[in-house]
Parts: sequence; C-alpha cells; structure tokens
Amino acid sequence: MTDSTPEDRPNALVRAWDSDIAWSFRRSPLAIIAALVSLIIILAAVFAPWLAPHDPFDPGTLNLMDGFTPPMEPNAFTGNVYWLGTDNQGRDVFSTILYGARISLFVGFMAVLFAMVLGITLGLIAGYRGGWLDSLLMRVADVQLSFPSILIALLIFGVARGFIPPALRETMAIWVLIVAIGLSDWVQYARVVRGATMVEKSKEYVQAARVIGAHPIKILVRHILPNVMGPVLVIATIGLALAIIAEATLSFLGVGVPPTQPSLGTLIRIGQGFLFSGEWWILLFPSLTLLALALAVNLLGDWLRDALNPRLR
Repeated sequence: MTDSTPEDRPNALVRAWDSDIAWSFRRSPLAIIAALVSLIIILAAVFAPWLAPHDPFDPGTLNLMDGFTPPMEPNAFTGNVYWLGTDNQGRDVFSTILYGARISLFVGFMAVLFAMVLGITLGLIAGYRGGWLDSLLMRVADVQLSFPSILIALLIFGVARGFIPPALRETMAIWVLIVAIGLSDWVQYARVVRGATMVEKSKEYVQAARVIGAHPIKILVRHILPNVMGPVLVIATIGLALAIIAEATLSFLGVGVPPTQPSLGTLIRIGQGFLFSGEWWILLFPSLTLLALALAVNLLGDWLRDALNPRLR
C-alpha cells in the first residue's frame, strides 16, 4: 500500500463540493433559487454606485420636472424615460432601491452580528457557569421574550436617542438602530447556546481539558464554541431576514434611518403616501424588493436548518 501524493489528495474546494451540505444544496431547487435571488440583490446593493443610473441623494442631479414619471414612459416635460419611474422629487426609483437596499442590508447584517456575539457570549457563560448567574440571565431572557421584539427595539431606540445630543442624532441613527435591533434579538442565540453548552460541558473532551488545567475561556472558545455553532448559523440566517424586516418596520414608522439615508422601509413609507393618488410604482417596487429579499433569506434559513439536521439525512 503506497501513500497518496499531495496531488492525489482532494483539495479544500473539492471536499466542500462533495460535502453533505453541498449535496443537499444541489438537490434543492428552491434553495438554489433563493440563493441566486439573495446574491443578486446583495451584489446590486454593494455595487449600487456603479449600477445605479443616477445618484438619487445628490440634489445636483435631480430635476423636479421628472417627478411622478410612470415606469417606462417618457416624461411629459423632459422626455426622460426611467425603468421603474420616479418619485415626487424626480428621483429614479430603481436607483433609490439599490441605495436603499444597501442601508437595509448593512443594518440587517450588523444587527445580526451584534445579537449573535452578545447571545453566544451570554449563552456560553450561563451554560458553563450555571448557578445564580445562569438563573439571572435566563430570567432576563424570559422577561424579554414576553414582549414582541419590535416593541423592545422601539423602546431601546427611543431611550438611546434620549442620551444622544441633538446634533449627533442623525449621524448616529443607523448605529442606534443596529444596537436596538440587536438587543431585541439576542435571547434566541443565548438560549440555544446555553442548552448546547450544558450538554457539551459534561463530555469527555471538556473534562480532559479541565484536568490538564486549561483556562475556562480557552475551553469555551476552542472546544465548546465550535460544537454549538450549527444551530447558531441557522438562527442567524433566519434572523437576518427578521432584522431586515424589523429595520423596514421601524423606518416605516418614522423612527429608523434618517431621511437623508433612506432604506427600503423609508422608501415604502414615502410611497405609501402617494398610493391613493395613482403613483403606485413608488410603493410597489421597493415593497417587492423587500419581499423578495426577506423571502429568499428565509428559504435559505429553512434549507440550512434541514441540511444540518442529522435526522433528515
């Protein structure tokens, strides 16, 4: 029996392609479509400055005479044609969607990252330490779960803005929104990680690490954390869609991002004011973009949950 040469060994890309998750992804047309839709929207938002025909938030490029231009119809005064029409200020709706999606995705990703880091940290500590600290954190989590997350986010957003000087409120609005959404969603990560940590800490490899004198932080980070990340990734994927919807809800209510940096929720709020006057496109296209993004990410989360479930393999 001869040893295999480095050329004969499969590289990381081949191993990833032959993994169970990749096989499950290739066998799921719904997951492939959802991934393509998500990828298209994310790439379009990232490259908005190069893809958008106009900068909708540069007053120097706006022409009020282009206002309320229907989709794919020439404007009566300027003759300009816009794919998805324009709003009341003459802004190209297609360009505003690209730039608005950037804000929504940034807030969603950062809020999920903040909630995930906070929830994982508290869940690891509660599950490993136990005792009164575990009881205290879980009672706080139980109280927070008794209220809708959107109300928690509204409360945190309002309290945080009260401590920020008026001159900095518009500048800090996006970061306050990220913190508000993150603090309203950390509980689910903490509870899942706590339960998994309580199971893992009684296993032999953790006991062996304790015997050799490993520091508790090292045990948590190097040994327990990698074994509890599977459910966390599923929650984070679904949580991204919920965070984007939460941002859109808060912005629709007028307490989200400032008007100078409108997100998809702000665009929907603006379009809602013109729906009954006949300018339906101002509301329809941002709403469809938000719906497609949230649905695609949710479908990816459902697929990932099934792919990581050993009982369904």
